[in-house]
Amino acid sequence: MATDAPMFRGNLEHTGTYAGSGVAQFSKVKWKFQTKGSVISSPAIVAGVAYFGSVDGNLYAVDLASGAQKWKFPTPSRVNSSPAVDGGVVFFGSYDGAFYAVDAATGGLKWKFKTDGERRFAGKRLHGSQPVNETMPDPFDCYLSSPSVAAGAVYFGSGDGNIYSLDAASGRLNWKFQTGDVVHASPAIADGTVFIGSWDSFFYAIDAASGREKWRFKTGEDNVIHNQVGIQSSATVADGVVYFGCRDSNLYALAAKTGQKKWAFNNKGSWVITSPAVRDGKVYFGTSDTSLFYVVDAQSGTSLASLKAGGWPIFASPAIAGNFAYLGTQDGKLTALDLTAGKTAWSFQTDASRENLTKFSKPGGGPDYAAAFADDFYDSMIVGVAKMYATGSILSSPVVVDNVIYFGSTDGNLYALQ
Repeated sequence: MATDAPMFRGNLEHTGTYAGSGVAQFSKVKWKFQTKGSVISSPAIVAGVAYFGSVDGNLYAVDLASGAQKWKFPTPSRVNSSPAVDGGVVFFGSYDGAFYAVDAATGGLKWKFKTDGERRFAGKRLHGSQPVNETMPDPFDCYLSSPSVAAGAVYFGSGDGNIYSLDAASGRLNWKFQTGDVVHASPAIADGTVFIGSWDSFFYAIDAASGREKWRFKTGEDNVIHNQVGIQSSATVADGVVYFGCRDSNLYALAAKTGQKKWAFNNKGSWVITSPAVRDGKVYFGTSDTSLFYVVDAQSGTSLASLKAGGWPIFASPAIAGNFAYLGTQDGKLTALDLTAGKTAWSFQTDASRENLTKFSKPGGGPDYAAAFADDFYDSMIVGVAKMYATGSILSSPVVVDNVIYFGSTDGNLYALQ
């Protein structure tokens, strides 16, 4: 567990575990940095600087000590990708369909690679919306693939359905691997293998050097309303096992070498969008509609503990540091869970959550969808999702460095808590 967190989930294996004792008791907001759009990107932290993207189209570099901007790099579209930093270069993707490498010190462009174009996952009658014969982009497909850098190559997925390997120094294409649909999960890398899922419902293991498929694993299907299909979760690799969540409501554990299923933990119809964290033989993850935080045995998949996380969906992935798990939810709350006591240690609300949460919450807690969604027409779903995100939702996965917690919010802030 390194002090820095140079890429999504902290390392190539995406274990989601961080050095230090964590923040046992919240004391203050060290600083917050305001952008002009939602911060869905999770920050990369290297050498005293936080790098992250915003829906306003910029990649930002912010000084950890002061919270002051060092530089920003503009793109023509939303930067929902979480950057990776390697060798003094920041790598990230944008919804403009380009992948960028910029100088970490200055923000100057080093190179740009054009993919075959970005798009969101789409399906007919998405989530039961009208009109029934219209193909609809999914508003809950809110992430872009976040890169991993290993052995001089940078790897990422794209809405064009490809998984790419580029030469990190030049941006030259090493190889691309075609899947059957959008790839917005992020690649984990272990033992010379790239592990990544696609919206085509397959999970892939690909040789990192050649781009050759080693194996693929089929998850569940849903051909009716395209509600329970596809892999948004990014994989975690630990002790020869690869773990990932799926919209088919399962968390899967596969043998990393063969793709053989070791176990599947079913969440009774609730998506698993979070990327699991793994430490000391335990797997930690959250669910969407059921809003549960689970601890399961890594070898057997047996549930060891579960905790209700306020009733709002969990998309952000949990961070583990010391004896604590840090969990962001769509009601704009960051919750610290004491893993020994099995209960909440403390909770923090984003600015927009404090201002707007009651407008879209039921009296007993949980989201009041009737207050945000006028009817079941697709346009109303788009408006409704935007209203729910006005609660300062946390879709960005927390990062813990030197016992400070960093995460973004749909209220446009990157927060630093201690």
